[in-house]
Amino acid sequence: MPKVFLLTLLGCAAAAAQTGDAEKLAPYYPTPETIVEKMLQLGGLKAGEKVYDLGSGDGRIVIMAAQKFHADAVGVELDKDLWKLSTDKIRKLHLEKNARIVNGDLLKQNYSSADLITVYLLPGFIDKVQPMLDEQLKKGARVVAHDFEFKNWTPEKVENIADDGEGRSHTLYLYRK
Repeated sequence: MPKVFLLTLLGCAAAAAQTGDAEKLAPYYPTPETIVEKMLQLGGLKAGEKVYDLGSGDGRIVIMAAQKFHADAVGVELDKDLWKLSTDKIRKLHLEKNARIVNGDLLKQNYSSADLITVYLLPGFIDKVQPMLDEQLKKGARVVAHDFEFKNWTPEKVENIADDGEGRSHTLYLYRK
């Protein structure tokens, strides 16, 4: 991962914490559509499965999971503006039956019904999420992490993407409970 990109993400996280927004677990940085699809493919998402996107931003993972993979997709987003933006997109696309966004703290949700979890969180924040997922996820549930790995888990598969078309590389990690 380019050093400049990582420094930008870390700077955004520091700024969020300084503005009193400490419960935010990651700055908003949208995942390119090509990477969204690769995350869902790597996670082996099938029609009818339950997927949660932790820190769902503009809803792009939730929308693609519902639209292209026919999954039951739920995003969790703390930021009210992003929650409204993604909820409006879902409504406009008539995906309300299979897609929704919860406006809330991702650390206060129940993920026991998840077949797949997607995350794009910074390492320190992954450390906060990991114990909760250890406790809640059912046997066979999968987790796909974008760029930052879960340090206490062993990935089943690691996929390196040299260039996303926007000039940067990505690493995806697949974990299975």
